[in-house]
Amino acid sequence: MSKSVAILYQAQEPPLVDGIKKPMKPGGYSDSGADIAYSLKQQGIEVITPIESPAVETDLDWVFPDTKEGIKNAMEKGANVLWLNTVLFTGHPIEKAISEGISIVGQIPADAERFDDKWQTNLLLTKHHIPIPRSILITQDNYNDFSLSFPFPVVAKPIRGRGSQGVSIVNNESELISVIKNMFDSHRYGDALYLEEFLQGEEITITVMTPGDYVIGNKTVKKDKHWSLPPVKRFNHQDGIAPYNGTVAVINNSAVLTDEEIQDPAVQKAMLECEKAAAIVLAKAPARIDCRANDRGDFLLFDLNMKPNMTGASRPQRQDQDSLTALAARKIGWTFDDLILNMLNQSWHIS
Repeated sequence: MSKSVAILYQAQEPPLVDGIKKPMKPGGYSDSGADIAYSLKQQGIEVITPIESPAVETDLDWVFPDTKEGIKNAMEKGANVLWLNTVLFTGHPIEKAISEGISIVGQIPADAERFDDKWQTNLLLTKHHIPIPRSILITQDNYNDFSLSFPFPVVAKPIRGRGSQGVSIVNNESELISVIKNMFDSHRYGDALYLEEFLQGEEITITVMTPGDYVIGNKTVKKDKHWSLPPVKRFNHQDGIAPYNGTVAVINNSAVLTDEEIQDPAVQKAMLECEKAAAIVLAKAPARIDCRANDRGDFLLFDLNMKPNMTGASRPQRQDQDSLTALAARKIGWTFDDLILNMLNQSWHIS
């Protein structure tokens, strides 16, 4: 059966999970959703859209809201594949369609919610001997009574953050008290955060793809397990943190590693650890994992993203909008279109 694809975007804030809040991105990823839809349409894939003739510059012409009504509308218009370019959680309206057997590009909602909790994910990865930075959980109960087992500077992070939003470097105790108070008083990220040792070395990000059949260099290649795209290094940090890509386009602060850099044993080990991590969290779509080197040059995994940004330079007005994953894909000879088509080919369903 030929694929008829509809792209979903985030139309509603996710619920609080154990008092922890994940802020919603303005536009709900409709921009990258439209990039994906346009790319597929240009490649001859049937794309189901809310209106008959979507305007290339209008994001919402290309994507359906991830509500019960939006999903129903997409399926009634003929979609047999739903691309979940949205934030997923237990109880998400898509669960009904998944249980009924529709094909999906994206993660299992319950897994996405579980592993979006960066603190719990780090605990899980530690149990599997994946190298992560030292950290401590700060809650309303202990924020007046905790002790750090690692030195300043430290990084303060939301439990369910989005990119580098809400992340800050803290240099001393007085700054730390202020940062904790501001994060709790704002209620923007809920009633918990965590502190992590600041790693001074190079930062790389690694996109891990799922097992499956891929077209690479005009040949079908079977991947039996999770596998890495070439790592991308980040630079031009702002106050020690890679800026959110909604503020600075990633093409201005990121570059794929050279062949020589990729062969560095520390980088090879990081790729292997990221592949193991993606398998541990049962990733059914690309996951992007940020790593940073410590003072010995060993990379530690500090942020696992189950829904990496998937913007791409597919539409004429968005030629500077490549995502980190799209940059990495180019190194293996994939255009953004190739990346998107290969992702579509990994769609899954409950049989």
